[in-house]
Amino acid sequence: MDIPLFRKLLEKGLISEGEFECVEQHERAPLSIYIELTSILSLGILLFTTAIGILVYKNIDSIGHAALITMIAATCIFCFAFCIRKAKGYSNKKVDSPTALFDYFLIFGCLLLVTLVGYLQFEYKVFGVDWGLATFVPMVVLFTAAYYFDHIDVLSMAITNLAAWAGLTVAPLNIIRSNDFQDEQLIFTAIILGAGLLALSFLSSRKQVKQHFAFTYKNFGAHLLFISILAALFHFDHTFLVWFLVLAVIFYLFFRYAIRVHSFYFLVVTLFYGYIGLSYVMCNFLFFNNESTGGIYAATIYFLVSGISLIKALIYYNQLLKNDAHLY
Repeated sequence: MDIPLFRKLLEKGLISEGEFECVEQHERAPLSIYIELTSILSLGILLFTTAIGILVYKNIDSIGHAALITMIAATCIFCFAFCIRKAKGYSNKKVDSPTALFDYFLIFGCLLLVTLVGYLQFEYKVFGVDWGLATFVPMVVLFTAAYYFDHIDVLSMAITNLAAWAGLTVAPLNIIRSNDFQDEQLIFTAIILGAGLLALSFLSSRKQVKQHFAFTYKNFGAHLLFISILAALFHFDHTFLVWFLVLAVIFYLFFRYAIRVHSFYFLVVTLFYGYIGLSYVMCNFLFFNNESTGGIYAATIYFLVSGISLIKALIYYNQLLKNDAHLY
């Protein structure tokens, strides 16, 4: 960066003293390659686990289940033993990872744990016919590891496992075969889980226990809550206006939150889901209940006008929030 050029701009009054100091601090700051290292390590985990899967698939008859389970268990134990030895200990505040290698072993160990439990349940039915217990056990371990080792990626895995334990798992082949998109129990479970994750986000910030986990909880909770309410809006034909009012309340709360904390990310998420809900209701009045040519024209005009309005709103709030925009 050309510091003399910025000094000349300062002397001419084209930039302020504070802006010049920011440029100087940025120039003096050491170059960090942490993101690049973690990306390479994550790619290594993906390639390694893929290779293990291919190896198992092609040689299951010759290797044997017992040998594979022993190998996976031993590697998993080694990974967790390494992490426990290198960990700095638990703290309610943020604890940085000792090394990038620590992150590698922790994520790899957690993936192997999930694989091991699933393998044992599928092949030997160690939990009987109760698959809920087979997802509950790794979920507890993952949440414990996420908090003890202070790792957001492991927390994301734990939340995903929580959703699986709650029954929010979708098998693509089952969807294609049965076309069952209207499971009411699934909708209400997702609403409760989404609200619960938002509550955990609030408690993390309020009680100052791993405050940096709050965004992860809020991110999962917001998407899950919005999607489940939209699913209820689409499914319950006779009470869709009630669900639209619920969506409007959630929209209002998240919109106020996004503006208050200058989060353009949550603003985009809120506007996106709100627009879907509003468009569905408008189409019910303009098109679904009036399939004449006039209804089709009215719906077309609505999408043109609303689409342009949504883009203008995003541009406006981007300009409004860009000076202090962040994720959470």
